[in-house]
Amino acid sequence: MSILKQIFKKGILTESPPASTVDKWRDNIRLVHESIFNAFGRAAAIRHVDAGSCNGCELEINALHNPYYNIEGIGIRFVASPRHADLLLVTGPVSRNMVVALKRTFENIPDPKWVIAIGDCGCSGGIFGESYATCGPVSSIIPVDVAIPGCPPNPFAILQGIFTAVQLPKT
Repeated sequence: MSILKQIFKKGILTESPPASTVDKWRDNIRLVHESIFNAFGRAAAIRHVDAGSCNGCELEINALHNPYYNIEGIGIRFVASPRHADLLLVTGPVSRNMVVALKRTFENIPDPKWVIAIGDCGCSGGIFGESYATCGPVSSIIPVDVAIPGCPPNPFAILQGIFTAVQLPKT
């Protein structure tokens, strides 16, 4: 009971978050939803492949599912099979053990498809570069349409990259 009294006595101690680009983006959610529907005629389906990352980017991708970003509410969902996917998200430098799996995943995604490399490791090889264990960036194995740098990029940057890919012409 004493803890509750203390909470009521002190009040809310956190400050309100600053207005950011995320708030501006939230105002345009209807337009984003429409652009996804116009591109696919339904929800966009994403297949994610971890090609050898440290899981920092995966944590940020998982944050997209929380109520703040609500990625499924705007028409983007993750799928388990590449045959159901429209976009391929790849994180990490491509380890030599993942080359064949990444190529097979890419080949099994039906056309048109977009590839998004996430994080410094996916874009340029990051601190791992090209070594005995890695082949370097994703673009050295499969063609990349959008690169999202950062170590790791925040969820908003990942969303911006997905929207950029959706607005690219279909190939």
